[in-house]
Amino acid sequence: MTDEQAQPADEAGLFIYGIVPSDVEPTPDAEGVGNPPGEVTVIRHGDVAALVSDVGLEEPMGRPADLTAYQTLLDGTAAVAPVLPVRFGTVVTGPDAVQDLLEAHHDQFATALDEFEDRLQYTVHGRFDEEEMIGDFLAENRSAAALADQVRGRPEAESREQRIRLGEMISQGVELRREAENRALIDALTPYAVAQVPRPPSSELDAMNVAFLVATDDEEEFVRVLEEFAEQRRDLIRMRLLGPLAPYDFVSAHQLVE
Repeated sequence: MTDEQAQPADEAGLFIYGIVPSDVEPTPDAEGVGNPPGEVTVIRHGDVAALVSDVGLEEPMGRPADLTAYQTLLDGTAAVAPVLPVRFGTVVTGPDAVQDLLEAHHDQFATALDEFEDRLQYTVHGRFDEEEMIGDFLAENRSAAALADQVRGRPEAESREQRIRLGEMISQGVELRREAENRALIDALTPYAVAQVPRPPSSELDAMNVAFLVATDDEEEFVRVLEEFAEQRRDLIRMRLLGPLAPYDFVSAHQLVE
């Protein structure tokens, strides 16, 4: 599988979104990348198919609207059928290239689609309330609390070293608490998930960031347990549930062909 290939500016290629079972049909209102949005169509081979749309090779790829279109199509598809996401920005020369891809990796794609039948990704993201987090940390750490008392009210120039040390202690405390909260989240939700993948923090105040693969039969219980978990931490952590999503963190077509 190749990313965008060099073509003359007046030619078009096919943007590939994902691999799906061959009986999948895009909805009439499905929109692809590009300006104006491309029409999403299906190219089939045997039991598998690819969701694609025409795209001008001279068009800049990677606009926020393009990424939104890519995710919206895949997430909407995942709600009704298994889908193997293809790396964003993958463009091939035409239908023959897509057919070659599907033929060469038909069995791997078919097996993976069976594995991800009735399974969806949910991503749980939480962020510490900074004031609450620091307050809790200082209440539990006498050395840090004493250092905070030393710098309070003093000019920054006079207390620079102490402030740097205090910042390092707080940062370490946040990291340790983040590790603990991620473990607690995974422990709470593992009984209701097929798999989980911890994700790297997106900010210094991230409390948790974990992707879960959830069977559709377990979605309701998964959400219920998560709501209880979030309620127990509502003063300290602001939590968000993203999903249902395509299984971006668990499978991609590229992984199956590389």
